[in-house]
Amino acid sequence: MTKRAKISPIGLTAAIGMIALGIALPAAAQSDGLSMLSGLVKGEWTIKYRDGSEDQKICVRSGQELIQLRHVETGCSRFVVEDASNRVTVQYTCPGNGYGRTDIRKETGSLVQIESQGIATGLPFQVAAEARRTGSCQGG
Repeated sequence: MTKRAKISPIGLTAAIGMIALGIALPAAAQSDGLSMLSGLVKGEWTIKYRDGSEDQKICVRSGQELIQLRHVETGCSRFVVEDASNRVTVQYTCPGNGYGRTDIRKETGSLVQIESQGIATGLPFQVAAEARRTGSCQGG
């Protein structure tokens, strides 16, 4: 004869709570809120690369434009590693064109420090830059 273990209602409630918590935490970790980026001042930003590369101007509408400086295509999947009040870290993968990991640290609403590295068009890249709001976007 086989004995069946009896589960108390309290034990069952605790088990269900632990399962629900285990499901809720990964969902929270995957959140794409990136509230720090959405709080940046909108407009034209100039990116000054520390390696001496030519400055780049981009129009910042959501702040997320600063994540994929070497992968301009859409359709990349993202995983938010950190979403704090003054720093975000995002890993992303662009099918057929590589991947990257970008860390953006906010100094003010119009000044951030960017570090990014990964693979683009089959070659490794590493970016260290400062991005600063420099005006309004042209044409909108």
